[in-house]
Amino acid sequence: MDRSRTRQGRPEAEALRDTVRLARRAEELGYHRFWVSEHHSVPGVAGSAPTVLAAAVAAATSRIRVGTGGVMLPNHRPLVVAEQFGVLESLFPGRIDMGLGRSVGFTDGIRRALGSDKEAADRFGEQVAELLGYFTGEQRAHPQVHARPAEGLRVPAFVLATGAGADLAAAAGLALVIGDLRGQEAMLAAIERYRAAFRPSALWERPYVIVSGTVAVADTSEAARRLLLPEAWSMAYSRTHGVFPPLEPADAVLAREPYMTAKEREFYQAAQRGHLHGTEDEVADALRTLLDRSGADEVLVTTSTHDRDALLDSYERLAHLTGLTGPVGRAA
Repeated sequence: MDRSRTRQGRPEAEALRDTVRLARRAEELGYHRFWVSEHHSVPGVAGSAPTVLAAAVAAATSRIRVGTGGVMLPNHRPLVVAEQFGVLESLFPGRIDMGLGRSVGFTDGIRRALGSDKEAADRFGEQVAELLGYFTGEQRAHPQVHARPAEGLRVPAFVLATGAGADLAAAAGLALVIGDLRGQEAMLAAIERYRAAFRPSALWERPYVIVSGTVAVADTSEAARRLLLPEAWSMAYSRTHGVFPPLEPADAVLAREPYMTAKEREFYQAAQRGHLHGTEDEVADALRTLLDRSGADEVLVTTSTHDRDALLDSYERLAHLTGLTGPVGRAA
């Protein structure tokens, strides 16, 4: 999944084009899905309209599944979301995934602009039921309303979960996408609850689990760790200043380290923990452990860093160690 992170000194439009280019390369490397995300009024993220960006990605590729990680349903009317995914599935049949989240806007101002409030997340379950009903023609909130061209189409639905979201995914019979790896014990407990409570649906006959997190691979452990630093500093800055800034080069972040405040350093160090990073052998071992413990069906990788070439190299190495391709830089 790519969030279209902006980079210091570069235009936001470039971040969106980079996402499309990354999707093309992911397809060449044999990855199964490519998802985009939704963020509103965040200075460091250009990905604000996931269904629009998903259309661009799907048009630029031919085989890889394309979806959202995810559409934040409290920000939208279910009818509009159904129509958008109906159009996507009609244009790119058999390739569209509908990832749904329950997050609301980052600040009060953003929430007001979106026409939602903090309590909107509490209505997520009702919204999911209405949305899915538009595809089956069985939604009850507005009996006389039909979503065109969504009705009758089958678009796999995934719930991006934290906390109660796992329980909702189980009750609705939808696939579960869950992270982060920093709170692995809590994540594993939520997965257990999800599997135990899962009710089969028309979309998913059995529980289906995707674990998500950052995975960085390089030729040395230290080079892999450097890939984490731009995002770690951006996260620390956002927690201490209320602004999520564009990514800076790793060298610039390292130069900041001696001058960070105690609070910045605390968040900066915390943001580096719990990710899978290292050489190919180290990451392969960590992935095996994660999959053995979670029993997950897939891993969703959400890595962001300033150096685009290093990011592409990381994805190439990850494809190699998972058996998707031959040696780095050469498709099998």
